[in-house]
Amino acid sequence: MNLFETVDMRVGSPVKQIVRFTIPMLLGNIAQQLYNTVDSIIVGRFVGDNALAAVGSAGPILNLMLVLFMGISVGASIMVSQYFGAMQREDLSRTIGCCITLTGIASLIIMIVGPFLSGPLLRLLNTPESIISWCQSYLTIIFLGIAGGGYYNILSGVLRGLGDSASAFYYLLVATGVNIVLDYVFVAKFGMGVAGVAWATIIAQFISAILSLFKLTRMTKIFDIKAEYLNPRGHYTRSLIRLGVPSGVTQAIFSMSMIVVQSLTNSFGELFIAANVIVMRIDGFVMLPAFSFGSAMTTFAGQNIGAGKMDRVITGARNGTLTAMGVSAVITVLILLFGRTLMGVFTQTAELIDLSYRMMQILSVGYIVMEVTQCLSGIMRGAGDTVTPMWISIITSIALRIPLAYGLVALSKTPELPQGDCAMMYISMLISWTIGAAITFIMYRRGKWKKSAILTAPKSN
Repeated sequence: MNLFETVDMRVGSPVKQIVRFTIPMLLGNIAQQLYNTVDSIIVGRFVGDNALAAVGSAGPILNLMLVLFMGISVGASIMVSQYFGAMQREDLSRTIGCCITLTGIASLIIMIVGPFLSGPLLRLLNTPESIISWCQSYLTIIFLGIAGGGYYNILSGVLRGLGDSASAFYYLLVATGVNIVLDYVFVAKFGMGVAGVAWATIIAQFISAILSLFKLTRMTKIFDIKAEYLNPRGHYTRSLIRLGVPSGVTQAIFSMSMIVVQSLTNSFGELFIAANVIVMRIDGFVMLPAFSFGSAMTTFAGQNIGAGKMDRVITGARNGTLTAMGVSAVITVLILLFGRTLMGVFTQTAELIDLSYRMMQILSVGYIVMEVTQCLSGIMRGAGDTVTPMWISIITSIALRIPLAYGLVALSKTPELPQGDCAMMYISMLISWTIGAAITFIMYRRGKWKKSAILTAPKSN
């Protein structure tokens, strides 16, 4: 069995096909996560802890600006997988062309708006003066080169919808290698600081985007690439918006909640900001199985619903989620066992290592329940129901996480801890994750998502 070939999710054992699709995507996500992690390691080692805090503080604002791409990518993956499953060639071709055009428009908007908003947003968040100029420099460069990352995200979403999760892995592997080399050259050799990290990232992202586009031009047996298909026709644009906007809003809500909480994070000072960056970098790796299985579930559901195989979707949802939970449990144990060593990769400050590891221990229990949220949300999205996951995100990120974070910190204030206990930030996250998983399971079992297909599926044979 070749794990690195295009997977037709409509045939074979559901859980085996899901795992086959997930493995290269998980490896690709690990490579993508290395972008941010290597950035943090390089600036932490060669510039200092404040530079590390600056790169981390820029993250929530960057994520907020990327919601347009997130929405288009999710909508593209859903439409492509369903049209591919139903073998509707022209609809598939026009959908891909529409995605390419809309991505260009979204890139232009962010290139213009992003640099102007980054400064005011950083000040709104009470970003310490010692790191604000570094944050703004990093964000400005990333926004000006946003097209590379934007096109990679959308084109990889198209490839996933076609059952090809391997190509994105290969291209990210190449781009990550370039990013690591350029990070070292720009920062350690040329002394470019935080700006050097940003330039390395956008150059690497353009490489991955170009490779993804080249791959699509060679898949003409599945769909057609014509100039006329680049015209964003109404039906396909509306469908992308209908499917993508809730997912974009979900990401925006998550990013906005992170921005609001970032203000509270900043109140604890540079040490906790740097610790938060380290935890979030490692957290990014631990969460990758959840995100990878969730994306695999979206493609699995889309292709099989397009083919009219709902029973197969139900079987895959159950077995795939259980498999994902098992994988996450193993990785979580490994993280806890070797956590201090991992923290030491980012910094040599003992106090910072201890604080980071303490926060990581709090979050560890929540990673397994996040598999439930991501996998079952992936099934609902693949069916075309992107609204339900959006509302769940609103409940967990806004109605729960923010009040819990501020409330628990306020309740923990003492003469010894006038700002409160910073651990409450992570306890609030753990509580919201657990409640979110429970709500997702309930909504999945209700089954409203089964009626959300974007096309009329043929009857199952």
